[in-house]
Amino acid sequence: MPPSSSNPADRGEAHIQDRVRDRGDACPGALRLHRADDGSLARLRLPTGVLTAHQLHVLADAADRLGDGHLSLTSRGNVELRGLGEGCGQDLAGLLRDAGLLPASERHERVRNMVVSPLAGPAVMDRARRLDELLCGEDWTTELSGRFLFAVDDGRGDVAALAADVTLLAERDGASALLHVAGRTWRVPAPDAPRAALAAAEAFLAAARRAGTGAWRVRELPAGQDLDVTGHLRRAAVPAEPVPDYACATSGPPAPGLAGDHTVSVLARLGRVTSAQLRALLPAREVRVTPWRGFVLPGLAGRAAAQERLRALDRAGFLTRTDSPWIGVTACTGRPGCAKSLSDVRADARPREGALPVHWSGCARRCGHPQGAWTDMVATGEGAYQMTVQGPTR
Repeated sequence: MPPSSSNPADRGEAHIQDRVRDRGDACPGALRLHRADDGSLARLRLPTGVLTAHQLHVLADAADRLGDGHLSLTSRGNVELRGLGEGCGQDLAGLLRDAGLLPASERHERVRNMVVSPLAGPAVMDRARRLDELLCGEDWTTELSGRFLFAVDDGRGDVAALAADVTLLAERDGASALLHVAGRTWRVPAPDAPRAALAAAEAFLAAARRAGTGAWRVRELPAGQDLDVTGHLRRAAVPAEPVPDYACATSGPPAPGLAGDHTVSVLARLGRVTSAQLRALLPAREVRVTPWRGFVLPGLAGRAAAQERLRALDRAGFLTRTDSPWIGVTACTGRPGCAKSLSDVRADARPREGALPVHWSGCARRCGHPQGAWTDMVATGEGAYQMTVQGPTR
């Protein structure tokens, strides 16, 4: 299975609660481009993970016309275009705006950080859409960093495993949901769950201001810093019942292959696809981008149609089988995109024997590394790597 979502902002630092940030968040977006060695980079946030057929075509065309003909998938279910030329920002923004891929208030573009269970049904998807509407409807939410993360889980525990700052977890009865923040849990009515998540984010901002350390995420708040989620839920008029000692159940991502009779799941090798591969996902009612650098296609006509689609996507170069040696292999950008990289990481990356996922990094920053335990391959020079095991098993 693919590894858990990465946490590149943390770089594996041991004392994250001791951190004091003395600068603003420079996380790139679709409108704030990042200059890299291979051109500019645009990061498009997809708050529900869903792309329509038209939007998929727009992204493929943008990659061909403005970028390097590829798209990268991130561990938050975002899409990145790289190799963008000088002065193309306005053209890209116009394409994305016309395709409905930007919020009405573009000041909110970088705060729409959300991962959603890719096999979620209509009720959970509606909950995620409502949370996005609330995020984009408040002026104060623009104070959230471009790294603050929401998770909307359909109850299976897949995105609940991704260490989001605020997690909503559906309950089986459909009438209630769990709000999980900083190791504490509250039960709230399901219709109020999006407002509960927003109240928790507001509680974080209040705590971050009191701390004065410039925290971008909940885990960066100083130890012992009060996070008054209960008070903010009360002020938002959200009925909430504390759930003491709740252990958030988690599970792995959807495996590549059939996910029922009407849905297929595929992964992108090293999280990168060509524009042709993107178009190969069509026709589809919708395409869901996953935080495991893959795609889910729901709503297919039946099992035979799903199997045929899976065979076509295998021919297009996607990972479609659970026995692929490339599952669990991740890599940073490396050369030529990153000036700090000591090697062409994507060219060097390959599977390794063993139960742990393997991550290939061009330098000691280890951008994009998995959570948990993993085999760590860090470049020490051109084509040379040092291997260690990182994570809880150490």
